[in-house]
Amino acid sequence: MGWGNPKHKYRLGGEWIESSPEEKNFGVLVDEKLNVSQQCALAVQKDNCILGCIKRSVASRSREVILPLCSALVRPHLEYCIQLWRSPHKKDTDLLERVQRRATKMIKGLEHLSYEDRLREFSLEKRRLQGDLIAAFQYLKRAFRRDGEGLFIRECSDRTRGNCFKLKEGRFRLDIRKKFFTVRVVKHWNRLPREVVDAPSLEVFKARLDGALSNLVWWEVSLPMAGGLELDDL
Repeated sequence: MGWGNPKHKYRLGGEWIESSPEEKNFGVLVDEKLNVSQQCALAVQKDNCILGCIKRSVASRSREVILPLCSALVRPHLEYCIQLWRSPHKKDTDLLERVQRRATKMIKGLEHLSYEDRLREFSLEKRRLQGDLIAAFQYLKRAFRRDGEGLFIRECSDRTRGNCFKLKEGRFRLDIRKKFFTVRVVKHWNRLPREVVDAPSLEVFKARLDGALSNLVWWEVSLPMAGGLELDDL
């Protein structure tokens, strides 16, 4: 992988091993340049097929029917292992947004609204941020704490403003590095209030996080894609 890959050929016993331009690991397709555009395309393809099935087989277009279906059938493809394959490229983001556009148009009463207004019913970005913070909580304070010691660096500071478990923000030259999970989540984690970070359990953390997101980082995740629906509704 990478620009300096000499592309050596290897063999197992007497047979040469063929090279592959991409590999799938944990269900995520990544190419030799660590590009996840193909994974985005596959997720969109699956979701478009599912939305087509919903449109053909479900007569009702009410919010109470469409949202649960999208949550159970469409959302998992867009959010599975997203901490790994969240793409930094705008073309991939636009591709994923098309799924949201199509899903929100299916809801009766929203088809004539602007995309930003319709997106209040299906905010992918807000749920992705919630997923990042939940994963960070698991690595820092709960089930994966031992693994998290090698992923994050705790900042040593006497400042009492905000929470007391702040992480150190690194500086990187490449934009793609800034989009890595262990980098992009630090800023949002440091802005969480103390009562959220000090939650005694994952369930309590999720409940407190819902309110904190609207107050602290709302504008950063809502431009240009807004989201006003409560996280538990999806």
